Amino acid sequence: MEPPSSQVDLLHRISSVVASERSLDEMLGEIVGIAVRVTGCDACLVYLIDTTSGEIVLSASQVPHAQELGKLSLMMGEGVTGWVAEHKSVVALASNAAQDPRFRRFAGLIEDTYEAFLSVPLVSGGEVVGVINVHHREPHAHTPQEIALLTFVGEQMGVAVAKARLAEENARLLEETQEMKRQLETRKLVERAKGILQQRYHLTEEEAYLRLRNESRRMRRPMRDLAEAIILAEDLSRKSEARNGEEKE
Repeated sequence: MEPPSSQVDLLHRISSVVASERSLDEMLGEIVGIAVRVTGCDACLVYLIDTTSGEIVLSASQVPHAQELGKLSLMMGEGVTGWVAEHKSVVALASNAAQDPRFRRFAGLIEDTYEAFLSVPLVSGGEVVGVINVHHREPHAHTPQEIALLTFVGEQMGVAVAKARLAEENARLLEETQEMKRQLETRKLVERAKGILQQRYHLTEEEAYLRLRNESRRMRRPMRDLAEAIILAEDLSRKSEARNGEEKE
């Protein structure tokens, strides 16, 4: 448990993290670290709600869980974690946590064999975005102060998580937009190169495309690069012909 002097430092730490531009993974790492510091727990798991499926997905942990992270999930209301997410409420189990009727055991989680279990919601704008679970190997009576601190962490870090997720979504949408723009530009270049080949070699549109594709494979160059080279060569050829025409005049 944090002494009073350390609690002030903790509040400053949370405030700085919330105000930062950390990535989602970094935010999750901060949550685990802060939760361990607040509760002195033996293990911490952080779940996030998938906004598409509505499932509650294991997203970070103190103990390594390479096989489970991003894959282990519960439905809303399932297990203690799902109950906390559904009811936006705290569950504190001082001992025999697995005996709670809401408890669901996962074979891959050593934490499920621990005695004590404290679960609080990650909240942003009044909506639950995830759940923080802390575990003690031995029976542990969670004090009101400990529960209040971890609940505060859930409230403050939930905002940080929501902000980080929004930033990642915006970055993904921007990348998709840029990729669509690149694809459109590539199609325009390929169409122009096809036209040049059709005119130069009296080819059909399909024949011109096949020549482009086969040459791209043979040279192991992207079709866009080959199309740009054809267009550049055509532009240079036309300029040369124009200069020769002017000289003859």
